[in-house]
Amino acid sequence: MNLSLIPQLKHTDSKNFFLLCGPCAIEGEDMALRIAEHVVTITYKLHIPYVFKGSFKKANRSRLDSFTGIGDEKALKILRKVSETFNVPTVTDIHTEQDAAMAAEYVDVLQIPAFLARQTDLVVAAAKTEKTVNIKKGQFMSPESMKHAVTKVTETGNQQAIITDRGTMFGYQDMVVDFRGVPTMKQYAPVVLDVTHSLQQPNQSSGVTGGRPALIGTMARAGIAAGVDGLFIETHFDPANAKSDGANMLDLSLLEKLLTDLVAIRGVMNTL
Repeated sequence: MNLSLIPQLKHTDSKNFFLLCGPCAIEGEDMALRIAEHVVTITYKLHIPYVFKGSFKKANRSRLDSFTGIGDEKALKILRKVSETFNVPTVTDIHTEQDAAMAAEYVDVLQIPAFLARQTDLVVAAAKTEKTVNIKKGQFMSPESMKHAVTKVTETGNQQAIITDRGTMFGYQDMVVDFRGVPTMKQYAPVVLDVTHSLQQPNQSSGVTGGRPALIGTMARAGIAAGVDGLFIETHFDPANAKSDGANMLDLSLLEKLLTDLVAIRGVMNTL
């Protein structure tokens, strides 16, 4: 895996962690551009390699009436506009083999959702686009088992694979991150910690996922100390009214202080 092969990714020689950050879902053009502009400004100042994140479609929903998107092509065109406006790469989730080819026309990184990490045809279809593939570790998978998910990418001839840990199920309604898995998975690919999804509280009786956003700083600092290569953080300027995953997203106004602290911790880690 070579970060510099991701188009428009800046500051790859800064020795900082890289960042996948943005809203859970694309709700509209104005909100996407507003969030992107804010994060681009911060990451440029802190020399953090930055990929804008936004899902063009949310297929893994608890309830039938949950928000799934504003339309596939409309959302993908917004992701392209973000990239062209701010000269940054973009990442989005895919859920089917058909999604892989379609999304690859608009974004730079294809993300395999955790629930689908073992879906061979999907992973291979993503790899065949020759885009970087970010595979989220299933909540039900061991760190060691991610070797096989990465192999599905590399055996197509695509060496651009990333692993993202978003926590492991801890009972029915909680997640836990086992940091012992970080060095294991780093043997297979660069490792990202999905800070915000790791703090989800899924399977609520209401059908709406809960979360513990007050612990985002704690989780992120622990990830940097554990040696992750990158962080995944979902953020929104109005989490309470976000259409998806608002319960565990970081308020956009808190992002700069958090990233500044994390860069300082990374600097210390680089000296050890």
